[in-house]
Amino acid sequence: MPLTPLDIYNKEFKKSLRGYNEDEVNEFLDQVVRDYEAVIRQYEELKETSAGLRERLAQYETLEETLKKTLVLAQSTADELKAQAQRQAEVLVQEAELKCKTMIAEAEAEVRAIHQQYQALKAEMARFKAAVRSQLQAQLALLEEAPYATLEPVSEA
Repeated sequence: MPLTPLDIYNKEFKKSLRGYNEDEVNEFLDQVVRDYEAVIRQYEELKETSAGLRERLAQYETLEETLKKTLVLAQSTADELKAQAQRQAEVLVQEAELKCKTMIAEAEAEVRAIHQQYQALKAEMARFKAAVRSQLQAQLALLEEAPYATLEPVSEA
């Protein structure tokens, strides 16, 4: 078990005739040296790890900043595209409305022209009927006035 600073501080050595027990002191110092070396190695490893983590953190911060800028640019581009699409849609709607009005006006003009043709044909038909009726009546009148209208048919027996 590694020594703590409190262990080092509270360590008491037994006294012998010539002072502290040399083996105990040497053993304790060996243990202090081992633990101190382990702490130093651990400290160096942590320093290296910390430096690597700081470097990675800087990379991530740079990446985060780049991503933020990219996101802002993407949002701006999306807004621009949306506005442009909206403008194009409005232009298309206006063109479609204009085309529709033009088509309706043309259709109405065509309907009027067809209606006029229909009225003209109807009038012509009425004149034709009247002329035919007049001719038929004239022919009937001629038939009734004819001298042979009263003759009886000859039988062929």
